[in-house]
Amino acid sequence: MSTTMATKATVERKWYVLDAAGKPMGKTAALAADLLRGKLKPTYTPHVDCGDFVIIINAEQAVLTGKKLEEKKFRRHSGWIGGLKEVKYKDLMAQRPEFAMKLAVKGMLQKNNMAAEQLTRLKVYRGAEHKHAAQKPEVWDR
Repeated sequence: MSTTMATKATVERKWYVLDAAGKPMGKTAALAADLLRGKLKPTYTPHVDCGDFVIIINAEQAVLTGKKLEEKKFRRHSGWIGGLKEVKYKDLMAQRPEFAMKLAVKGMLQKNNMAAEQLTRLKVYRGAEHKHAAQKPEVWDR
């Protein structure tokens, strides 16, 4: 019995729409990461980038469970002494919900060279409108 191995030439990419309204941010991000990697395809091959395009809409209506909204912080450092900047997720979700969702998905991808390429296929929008209607995306409802 032979094993089918996907190659870059044989990969067919589809477009999927995920609605984050009223759903936990982590569950939406985990599903998006699986779609970006191609893990839900029968032809999944770990060392080949065989994932699909993912559009996440209503990112501002995603829910953070527990006390994460008040206690969780996004931290970045400039590299200089005293250059640590912290922003609570309450403020981050109010000002830049697309960035918060993209961070969540990035954290769930593998830490290798393919992750940067997979992240370019992720499109996140604050509201229900997106500009990818020409690609005929399918709504993911499984």
